[in-house]
Amino acid sequence: MITILVINLLLLIIGFILLIAEKFLISYGECTITINKEKKLKVLGGDNLLTYLNTHKIFIPSACGGKATCGFCKVKVIEGGGNILPTEEVFITSAEKREGVRLACQVKVSRDLDIEIPEYLLGAEEFQARVERIQILTHDIKLIRMRIEEGKTINFKPGQYIQFKIPGTEEYRAYSIASPPYIRDKVELIVRLVPGGLCSTYIHKVLEEGDPVIFTGPFGDFYLREDSKKDIIAIGGGCGMAPIRSILYYLARKGMPRRFLYFFGARAVRDLFFTEELRELEKKFPQFKYIPALSDPLPQDHWEGEVGLITEVVDRYIQDARNAEAYLCGPPPMIDAAIRVLTRKGLREEEIYFDKF
Repeated sequence: MITILVINLLLLIIGFILLIAEKFLISYGECTITINKEKKLKVLGGDNLLTYLNTHKIFIPSACGGKATCGFCKVKVIEGGGNILPTEEVFITSAEKREGVRLACQVKVSRDLDIEIPEYLLGAEEFQARVERIQILTHDIKLIRMRIEEGKTINFKPGQYIQFKIPGTEEYRAYSIASPPYIRDKVELIVRLVPGGLCSTYIHKVLEEGDPVIFTGPFGDFYLREDSKKDIIAIGGGCGMAPIRSILYYLARKGMPRRFLYFFGARAVRDLFFTEELRELEKKFPQFKYIPALSDPLPQDHWEGEVGLITEVVDRYIQDARNAEAYLCGPPPMIDAAIRVLTRKGLREEEIYFDKF
């Protein structure tokens, strides 16, 4: 037993020495990272791809700070990335693996690299901002308004998200933008307190008005398809209202040119918010209808509206969805159930856009 312990200890020490040697003593020389066949970065090899991209102000989604625990920092490696690592396997599908998709935080730059990044990510920036307002919306949801500093503004599509940097760490958390894109010097977030959640606990328990914050973005391919004239069916609940609110107010600014049905799911009355402003929009735009539903209303709620899971309400309410497209935001079970309902009603799956969280 003692011999085995000694051997394991020696192996651990050797592994540590090799790690230190590789990091500080082994030089890989200058390497070239070619992005989308056009942009070239000259770097001194030895670190991971995500680090080099961030250093050169190319921000791609990454919530965990490069620990390979979030699976967000996916890029396509055409050449020079080596073999996929076991730490990546859980996040990379078989189809993605065949296409060369890797986690940037796990790709070591030890030679020239040829990679592909979606064009919309190349426009992401880092923003210094200051908290202008914190508004309590429900018992566990707050609205955070951040004013961008240094005279900068942000350009985004309604429905996209940013990544909020957790102070004192290299970790980020993704939050959909709740404000419309015509407000370019401020960004609003709707944040639910997640028990044990590092970032949401900080925002709810520590963050104060006037505090400086850092975020990156915009990100995401969940956004309003402006070239469409189809009716819109939006389904969400809780903080899933954020991207829908951005889309809704953007269309309101344009005179609400399309019919818009918004199904919002909550448990009880205390979980509803922005009800008055949504009802005001209904009065202003007859083609917009807000349909809240409670899954478990309390006796004191005196609720006379729709009752049941929001997907059940959609099933009862929508008869024919062939002339519509859908925007869904919420947890995976809700998204999956909504897709099943909408496709039964005739909506093509390729016209269902969603953001799971």
